[in-house]
Amino acid sequence: MASGKEIRTKIKSVQNTRKITKAMEMVAASKMRKAQDRMRAARPYAEKIRRLAAHLSQANVTDYKHSFLIHKDQIKRVGLILVTTDKGLCGGLNTNVQRVALNALKSWEDAGVTEIRACCVGNKGLGFMQRLGVNVVSHAVHLGDKPALEKLIGPVKVLLDAFQQGKLDAIHIAYTRFINTMKQEPVLEQLLPLTGDKLGTPDTSWDYLYEPDPQVVIDELLVRYVETLVYQTVAENMASEQSARMVAMKAASDNAKNVIGELQLVYNKTRQAAITKELSEIVSGAAAV
Repeated sequence: MASGKEIRTKIKSVQNTRKITKAMEMVAASKMRKAQDRMRAARPYAEKIRRLAAHLSQANVTDYKHSFLIHKDQIKRVGLILVTTDKGLCGGLNTNVQRVALNALKSWEDAGVTEIRACCVGNKGLGFMQRLGVNVVSHAVHLGDKPALEKLIGPVKVLLDAFQQGKLDAIHIAYTRFINTMKQEPVLEQLLPLTGDKLGTPDTSWDYLYEPDPQVVIDELLVRYVETLVYQTVAENMASEQSARMVAMKAASDNAKNVIGELQLVYNKTRQAAITKELSEIVSGAAAV
């Protein structure tokens, strides 16, 4: 059995750890509220531009069709945008979305995909893709607590340009969708070519007058639409990160509290045994005299 001094040292160590996890829990709770508000504030804009893109995709626009809307019969070259966090200590958040990405990579290889290019948002995803040996053509890290569109446009545009040039047949995005504080869901969605599920089918058919011409307007709108989707996924992932970190740190704090209680019980038993032993020695000595 460990001595009383060793047990006291362990108790002190666990208490210090609990102070750290409790502080991180409170910080994550504060950031979580801001991240959720930011995510919810971006949803109306994303919904509005989604509806506009849906109407434009159904509108009668001469013979022009944007490359983002053209589906290919065979998918041989795929791009993947993997959205993860820059920091850890957020439970299984990154592990779950990495597992989804890994399963997708295996399924694409089994389907005969010959080339895979990756764009990584977040340090954890970047390291994961590099360990797998995937061709990482761009990345965005150290985004902070607030997603900045100007930091995301450049890395994502590398894959968008490759798709427009015909070097990629499809682009998918893997991220963690925020459901509520206790639940976050890893998701893999097809970003390009745009599908009916993503755009949605408008209830009514609209027609538009284009200035200066349909091609310029649709080109700009669909690019902004895809950028908005990427921004929304990053905002969802950040809200999920803070929620998962708060829950993980609370579980760690509670576990540390239980460990302290168990160690305190062991310490009391050890201390009581030492006192009983000393009393027995004193009584035995007195009886001998």
